[in-house]
Amino acid sequence: MTVGADRQIRGIARGGVLNLAGAILGQAAVFGVLLLLARVLGEDEVGRYAQGYAVLTLLGLLALSGFRAGVTRFVAVHLADDDPAAVRGTVRLALLVSGGSAALLGVVLALAAPWLAERLHDPALTGGLRLMALTLPASTVMEAALAATRGWRSQKAFTLVGQIYEPACRLVITAALLLAGFGVGGAFTALVVSAWSAAVLALLALRKRLAALTGDGHTYAPRQLFSFSTVSWVSSLASTGLIWLDTLLLGFFASPDIGVYNVSTRLVTVAVFVLAPLNAAFAPYLADLYHRGELDQVRASYRAVTGWVIRLSLPAFAALLAFPDELLTLFGNAYAAGAAVTVILAVGQLVNAATGPCGTVLNMSGQVALNMADNVAALVLNVLLNLVLIPEYGIVGAAVAWAASLTVVNLARVIQVRRLIATLPASRGMAKGLLAGVAALAVGLVLEAVLPSGPAGLIVGLVAIAGVYAGTVLALGLGREDRMVLRALRRGARAS
Repeated sequence: MTVGADRQIRGIARGGVLNLAGAILGQAAVFGVLLLLARVLGEDEVGRYAQGYAVLTLLGLLALSGFRAGVTRFVAVHLADDDPAAVRGTVRLALLVSGGSAALLGVVLALAAPWLAERLHDPALTGGLRLMALTLPASTVMEAALAATRGWRSQKAFTLVGQIYEPACRLVITAALLLAGFGVGGAFTALVVSAWSAAVLALLALRKRLAALTGDGHTYAPRQLFSFSTVSWVSSLASTGLIWLDTLLLGFFASPDIGVYNVSTRLVTVAVFVLAPLNAAFAPYLADLYHRGELDQVRASYRAVTGWVIRLSLPAFAALLAFPDELLTLFGNAYAAGAAVTVILAVGQLVNAATGPCGTVLNMSGQVALNMADNVAALVLNVLLNLVLIPEYGIVGAAVAWAASLTVVNLARVIQVRRLIATLPASRGMAKGLLAGVAALAVGLVLEAVLPSGPAGLIVGLVAIAGVYAGTVLALGLGREDRMVLRALRRGARAS
């Protein structure tokens, strides 16, 4: 590995340590909201909240118009070219277009809420959809502003505001309103308050970055930005649709198990929580390296980040595969019915983790059209499988559709990245992690069979999985890159 590659990997690691800390805290807050809803409200209201949140997420991506990836890439590129006027122009265009689109879509959603609630077989969802219409402009502006700050290759605002403050604020307000007896309407209101306050903080953080630039004026390159962002927009819509469209299709088919499905699927996403923060740290470095033609450093960074994702994710996957019933029972006994969903999706998400940030490589290297085609193909496959499987198999059919789509699209991306930068995500560190994961899963399955069911057995099993995994990794030995990253992480943690 070259000296330059070492430096880039250390930089990604330092950016990643704050992101990982934020992801852990953010996932804990989101998990807490879900746990509160499941324990305080009934399954029907949990399903209602999931459908409202799905509509907010999909419309948010529609309003962003692809600027989340586009503004990060072009801010990073213009900073590398020392063109502050172009940075300001890029940021202004992204905020005006995405914010205006969100406001318009919010009005449409508020007016169409009764009709949409009827189509989802839940007229009581109308009030929640109107609150999501109020949330939409704030959440969109927050996403665009935080994406812009990442172009400076800094994850501080993205992590502190987007991953820590907003989820924590949502958790506190949700808990207060649920305890006050406001029900699922209080949970929707918490989304409104947390999104608007987070949007203000995100704009302040962006303003600070812009104020530090030299010179005056704005240079606009709308064709360049829009051509990239339009393709990225379709790609993001398709990838997000892959996550949330099944929830809406279950409502369309009047499934009684939407709440169970939502809890089961959100539990699985905890296992891959590291993918988003490491992608966020990796993206601006990749945009800069690829722009300068440093392909050796791109390859080294891609393999390194993939290795970190899979190794940090494997203990959680082992726990999900060994103790699905026990983990779901934490939300209430009724949710154990989703154990099959959790296991099926865990397999699909394991493939997602093992293939690493291949979508980010395609996007940040300018291959957004190819990444868009992958995401659209995966979404079409997902919808077709859902239409066939949900009427017959319900939530298990939806899980099979999602897992199959994830597997197909990620294997296709690995082949495409191999052709683009001539490398695969596999590394010696990944192989060691997989061996340790297999050992931890084997121990977990044995303990699940012999331990009594209940919280005590679950705690023993989780501790054993973590211990066996860590012990096996250490026994196999840490490589040079691992030690280098650990030193960078320690320095980043002290600085943070």
